[in-house]
Amino acid sequence: MASEAQTRERITIAVLALGGEGGGVLAEWIAEVGRQQGYIAQSTSVPGVAQRTGATVYYIELFPQEHVPAGGHEPILALMPVPGDVDIVIASELMEVGRAVLRGFVTEDRTTLIGSTHRVYAISEKSAMADGRASGERILEAAERKARRFIAFDMNEIAVRQGSVISSVMFGALAGSGALPFPQAAFEQAIRAGGRAVASNLAAFEAGARAAAGEIERLAEIHALPAPTTEKGRALLQRIRESLPQPAHEFAILGARRLMDYQDAAYADLYLDRLASVRDLDNGAEDWRLTRETARYLALWMSYEDTIRVADLKVRASRFARVREEVRVGPQDVLGITEYMHPRLEEVCETMPAPVGRRILASGTLSSWLRPLFRKGRHVETNSVRWFLILALLAGMRRWRRSTLRYAIEQERIGLWLDRVRDAALTNPATAAELIECQRLIKGYGDTFERGLSRFGRIMEVWETIKFEPDAAPTLRSLREAALADEAGTTLDGAIAELRLAS
Repeated sequence: MASEAQTRERITIAVLALGGEGGGVLAEWIAEVGRQQGYIAQSTSVPGVAQRTGATVYYIELFPQEHVPAGGHEPILALMPVPGDVDIVIASELMEVGRAVLRGFVTEDRTTLIGSTHRVYAISEKSAMADGRASGERILEAAERKARRFIAFDMNEIAVRQGSVISSVMFGALAGSGALPFPQAAFEQAIRAGGRAVASNLAAFEAGARAAAGEIERLAEIHALPAPTTEKGRALLQRIRESLPQPAHEFAILGARRLMDYQDAAYADLYLDRLASVRDLDNGAEDWRLTRETARYLALWMSYEDTIRVADLKVRASRFARVREEVRVGPQDVLGITEYMHPRLEEVCETMPAPVGRRILASGTLSSWLRPLFRKGRHVETNSVRWFLILALLAGMRRWRRSTLRYAIEQERIGLWLDRVRDAALTNPATAAELIECQRLIKGYGDTFERGLSRFGRIMEVWETIKFEPDAAPTLRSLREAALADEAGTTLDGAIAELRLAS
């Protein structure tokens, strides 16, 4: 295999990987290849805890043994990468690519940058009020600009397809890049010498090498709508096709499927009834934006996260299978899953029949007596018989969800929201669509849900004072964007204060 010309004796390599991705194994493979090819190899690692699951920087330096003077001392190699002095950077995920660029490990005159384009989202990205995901496009642009050479493709997708781990694909990408002056056979021998899952690792290695060399194209994502598997599902699909405009079909089909899974077919019918009442007031502007966005956000609100839903998702067989696949549990391995759960008194009472839950929450004496029992969270082993049965029983309460306090509260909130939307749609569907999109503020559970609901309520209060104004739609949009701008809500406070001063 042809290699890039080396401009100096020492070769410096930095690997940025998340915990559990085999970064240590990858670093050892690289060092082993170097030793086989007559290089002195040193590998070090510095674990971190600031990133998702603890990102680690592995650093390898290679120095040719033949350049050590006879009888002389071996060279002193560095323990950590130095900005501006890294020949090869390998990153296991797109944000790790960005981290390498930010830390100065990637330079235009020296660095070959090899990175996977898939994402592992940080907790801060998932819990943000708005779409908290960092911009992948900006990272790709910066990597192209900063690196001497940038090789990027979805390595995780290849690893899953080959039934291996991403470190094998990364190793293959390094070999296929030609950035090291070693033949591919030497890389393969390092995998064999490791003795771990040799067949699957070699298959993933080969696929990674071919992708880096440009011999295969990146796999295309396929977004196929789910096909109904029951008679009721087929009836719902037919209803959607006959009663709704085509631009709304995708969200409506996914929404009906989500709500059948969440509750039952009757609940999905209620969803379509509500959606139809909005569609009747839509004039078709902006490619049926009002109906399309109602199909999206109504389904999200109607599938609110309550304790029944959380328990249901925790004990599904598909979830256990997914976890086993993700951590690559072997036939002889024992898997243990520990969850952290912290239901508050309000969430417990909302799972009770509505009259009982209301009475407890309205009683200062009962609330003060019960609240200390729910101040602390607990770690729950969902694979244990005890906790599995407890959560399974809680999930089974789905059949009685309609009698719970939370159901009554959420249906009342949804009804009031849709009443406002329909009133606005009578005169201006564009304004009604802005009202629909305010549901973006409401998501998650616990404190996240309460924070979003509070901001939603504040915007609805303002809405009652501006709904007859000609600029109601842009005002509503600016308030929603302000509510999504920060966690503390200071931007929304300022926007409302400014609006009141102007009125």
